[in-house]
Amino acid sequence: MGALIELRDEGKIAHIGLSNVNTEQLARAREMIPIVSVQNRFSLEGRSSEPVLQECEIQGIVFIPWFPLGAGSLSADGPIARVAEAHDASPFQVAIAWLLARSPVMLPIPGTSSVEHLEENVAAASLRLAQEEFEALAALGAE
Repeated sequence: MGALIELRDEGKIAHIGLSNVNTEQLARAREMIPIVSVQNRFSLEGRSSEPVLQECEIQGIVFIPWFPLGAGSLSADGPIARVAEAHDASPFQVAIAWLLARSPVMLPIPGTSSVEHLEENVAAASLRLAQEEFEALAALGAE
């Protein structure tokens, strides 16, 4: 943190974000300098960073989930596939829509290798899940 603070003070960087931190580490860092973002693993099926996300919501810190689409639960059958079919969407779009609905500080940045997938990912922002769909999907990753 000391080196990052020096870089910021020298005007070489404007903001500091953290990755792979727990709530205690986030609090310690925030005692030294404002933190603008946290990037931890988070997806429909992997939510061990839920406490960190909740702290980011309280503090107004952007939360960037890495590996936001997970893998296992996006199969051709199951709850995600049923919601996708109901919305004429892909399971990936449903996963992104769920993340966006989960928190106002959530900023998923799913990787893509084609313009087609990029357009599909962007379109997910307009997908609105019904409350019962959101809750059914939330139950998938309950830990």
